[in-house]
Amino acid sequence: MPEVATINRQVRLAERPVGLPGPATWDVVESEVPEPRDGQFVVRTAFISLDPAMRGWLNDVRSYVPPVEVGAVMRAHAVGHVVASQHPDFTVGEPVAGMFGVREYAVSDGRGVVHVDEDVAPLPTWLGALGMPGMTAYFGLFDVGRAKQGDVVVVSGAAGAVGSVVGQLAKHAGCTVIGIAGGAEKCAWVTDELGFDAAIDYKAERVGRALREHAPDGIDVYFDNVGGEILDDALARLRLGARVVICGAISGYNATEPVPGPARYLSLLVNRASMAGFIVFDYEDRYGEAAAAISEMLRDGALVAREQVTPGGIAAFGDTLNLLFAGANTGKLVLDVRD
Repeated sequence: MPEVATINRQVRLAERPVGLPGPATWDVVESEVPEPRDGQFVVRTAFISLDPAMRGWLNDVRSYVPPVEVGAVMRAHAVGHVVASQHPDFTVGEPVAGMFGVREYAVSDGRGVVHVDEDVAPLPTWLGALGMPGMTAYFGLFDVGRAKQGDVVVVSGAAGAVGSVVGQLAKHAGCTVIGIAGGAEKCAWVTDELGFDAAIDYKAERVGRALREHAPDGIDVYFDNVGGEILDDALARLRLGARVVICGAISGYNATEPVPGPARYLSLLVNRASMAGFIVFDYEDRYGEAAAAISEMLRDGALVAREQVTPGGIAAFGDTLNLLFAGANTGKLVLDVRD
């Protein structure tokens, strides 16, 4: 277990960004390490999750969660160990995961915090395949997308934290899986290591033409992580009764002008298809179901979990976050904030 320091470094939102967040977006500040009160415990953060959704949390607009306030600690999922406790359900030394924020030490009352098992998977995996990305992939694919054996499933952002798990879950369920990713290296990874049936390099290929080649009879489930033109390309290939799952739209997260909606939405009408968005927090009472299924796949070698762990500590948060928007990560992007 790490020693408890006296200084707690943290990242606070200094100003709301326009476009890509820059150095002026963040303040790195220091405070005293908190002491737990009755019913509380203190966590020493080890790893922080970097997620595309963070960009949306910086905007002062109505959304599924309130925006991060200027001056507040940046919201983030993290995993670490309990270092002090006055809570009956959390003991010193235990590994836990929760919405602890971008800081080295966090105090919690236990709400939304889960115990994690390092014998099942290392801590970074509990922010990826066994964390929010894995939960998102599971419920988005099976509850919203209603994927079943024999379906043709296409997933964008296929080499990312969510997309890589979506494709493997779909393949395990007996689907034909086509991934869309950026670059030959990522495409090779999703086919050679993750077992996708095909991969489309959107940087080097015309996605619409490639979809016609790899899915000549159409798409049953399109799991969308990017939005934009690729969403339109997928809409053009829907099969009768198809399901489009709207998970994210990273292609437009840093846009400074309103992003246009899909041009080919009438394909939903023609094909009697559906398009639905979802928020993983709505499935919180069923996280155990998804975690059990994914844990079994990890144990059996049926699912590959990859984390890109970036060093640098708390001060590297801003630069590390922007790796997501440059497409510079493969698998789950995690920031190492251990000493």
